[in-house]
Amino acid sequence: MALKTFRPITPVNRYKTTPGFEEITKSTPEKSLLLVRKRSGGRNNQGIITMRHIGGGHKKKYRIIDFKRNKQDCTAVVVGIEYDPNRSARIALLKYADGTLTYILAPQGLAVGATLANGPKAAPDLGNALPLRNIPLGTSIHNVELVIGRGGRIARAAGQSVTLNNREGDYALVKMPSGEIRKIHSDCTATIGVIGNSEHMNVVSGKAGRTRWLGVRPTVRGMCMNPIDHPNGGGEGRSKSGGGRKHLKGPWGQLKGQKTRKWSHTDQLIVQRRNAKKGK
Repeated sequence: MALKTFRPITPVNRYKTTPGFEEITKSTPEKSLLLVRKRSGGRNNQGIITMRHIGGGHKKKYRIIDFKRNKQDCTAVVVGIEYDPNRSARIALLKYADGTLTYILAPQGLAVGATLANGPKAAPDLGNALPLRNIPLGTSIHNVELVIGRGGRIARAAGQSVTLNNREGDYALVKMPSGEIRKIHSDCTATIGVIGNSEHMNVVSGKAGRTRWLGVRPTVRGMCMNPIDHPNGGGEGRSKSGGGRKHLKGPWGQLKGQKTRKWSHTDQLIVQRRNAKKGK
């Protein structure tokens, strides 16, 4: 996907870049695969803000994505590639031989008219979903399951993929984009290929209004607040946390830079952590 740039005739157009949408072949979504998405504005059932910087934005409906790919009795044909306002990746509309329609995450290079298959008997070709034990080593995969039958959880964003490095018994060793190597059961399903729309990370909104269209409200720095509103607030002029060189804190007084990950029972499945090269 190529990004679209503009002539710098205004301050906004000077740096603004938007997606090119060349890969989009279908503009209207499938109505049978849409759900109404209720917006909360970042508030819980008591009206209290539990997630900041959320509000407004354009109305959008949720597209039902088939993350499990458990329909193994027939093949499917790619009907079209569509835009999904709920995620950074593009989605592909599949039509199975029995007439069933589903959405999947569109890998890079997937074209309209391609035939896809699911299950252990499927070939390790682009867009096919099959167990990790049947995928050749060194293959780039996405939409990887962590628990058998629960659906893909890993590598679902634009441009993401993981690499199947090795196998040890009933487990496959998968290298994450962060560099972490993790054990995943070989019966878990994964999809061949790299997620498309890889240039999404280079998109520049150009103006605050485009960010508001996405439902993102402004973010105010803690240093600009009063001491009652933030631990870093106060001070005469520009200062670090009340006029002194104190350690920066979050909105609730937690020191920045501390580890927040707690012990998890899945730690035993991590073969190599992402920061192993740093000596931590």
